[in-house]
Amino acid sequence: MKIHDRATIEIRGKKIVILGLAMSGAAAAKLAVRQGADVFVSDNQDTPALQGTLTDLIVLGISGELGQHSDQIYAADLWIISPGIAQDSELAQKAQSSGIPIVSEIEFASWFTEAPILAITGSNGKTTTAHLLAEMIQTDDLHSILAGNIGIPFTAMVLDDLEDPDPKRVWVLEISSFQMEFIEHFKPYIAIFLNITPDHLNRYPSMKEYIAAKMNMWSRQTAEDFIVYNADDTILVKEIAESISRKIAFGLGHHPEAIFQPNRTKIYTEEHTTLIEMDQLALPGKHNLANALAAATAAHLMGVPNKTIKATMSQFSGVPHRLELVAEINGVTYINDSKATNLDAVQVALESFSQPIILLLGGLDKGGDFRSLLPHTHNNLKEVIAFGQAKELILTTLRDAVRSTSAMDLKEALNLAQNCSQPGDVVLLSPGCASFDQFKNFEERGDHFRSLVTVMEKA
Repeated sequence: MKIHDRATIEIRGKKIVILGLAMSGAAAAKLAVRQGADVFVSDNQDTPALQGTLTDLIVLGISGELGQHSDQIYAADLWIISPGIAQDSELAQKAQSSGIPIVSEIEFASWFTEAPILAITGSNGKTTTAHLLAEMIQTDDLHSILAGNIGIPFTAMVLDDLEDPDPKRVWVLEISSFQMEFIEHFKPYIAIFLNITPDHLNRYPSMKEYIAAKMNMWSRQTAEDFIVYNADDTILVKEIAESISRKIAFGLGHHPEAIFQPNRTKIYTEEHTTLIEMDQLALPGKHNLANALAAATAAHLMGVPNKTIKATMSQFSGVPHRLELVAEINGVTYINDSKATNLDAVQVALESFSQPIILLLGGLDKGGDFRSLLPHTHNNLKEVIAFGQAKELILTTLRDAVRSTSAMDLKEALNLAQNCSQPGDVVLLSPGCASFDQFKNFEERGDHFRSLVTVMEKA
């Protein structure tokens, strides 16, 4: 199957194999069969949830297998691959050597929509920025849909839009590096780059490969498209230099070319009028100011009035699992920051509080360097409670600098934190690791933390 020319791609009657039957895989299968393809799904896991998903797909005429990737997967015109399967995996390499084209779910969905795509990527801040931007551009003239790496498959939303088209549709997508590994035509109208810090080094051999995957997001853009980029990030500035897209800066520093400029008291516009006073921002912290500037810049490029941008900035108070206040119990504040899956995000979280912090840190190690947290041991980091697969590495790295203990799981870690906490302390779940050793995703981890705290509150 030839996919090099987007205008001539035809999947009707083609054999499409989908690897991975999580939410995005199931949604891609439904979109493919709706477009007339012969669909086969394959997942090497076999769980009750996947069995239920496969049963639902079979009703639609989709066949599949669980608990293996049999040779049936190679009888295909096209693969749509799960973000969990890397480019250098044996599966992907064998398919490519057999001449089977491979695309991501994000790429596949983009074939069936002409609505503008606003895509956000970065090591940190993606989810907050995506929600902010989606709120800003939900206007009479623009109807935003939020999808992508936030847990809402792009294919599912495109399928809905095909059934009920909206001429005012705008897609706001959170994009991970994994989703950019298998793209052919994916081209955002506005590509938003927040920052680049070490992440996913358990997947990529080096930062070079990680950055390259991120930069794929602008590689198909034209001179009519935009890159909105953090001008404070020297890596980003260097990496986007060769792009032919229109480059629009934002940042906390002074960047004369930026549409919105912050100072200590306000954010002002190109016309040097006040957009919003700093004390009117609903989201605290420098990191959230940068996120807000990124979203505001993209919204401005889409023609959103400044008054609408200001209203969103003043009303939007955050998203679940990102520095989310769960409860205050006996003078101790409990914060859910499960979205912090890398160590740069943990540092941001630690810098967000002046109170003594008991840090719940751990999960599946992603290759991050826990030594990056050592400077914080001289500030308000009171204790580290390590849990999950990475706990021994965390203890080895940090226990000489800060009081550190280990727990088998999040429940035990929280119990230990409660026992050693005092009024005025913050118990902060900011894991700095992936969740997949003990949870399905970071949302499930954060929900579990929230439910455990709720039980404590009621006790």
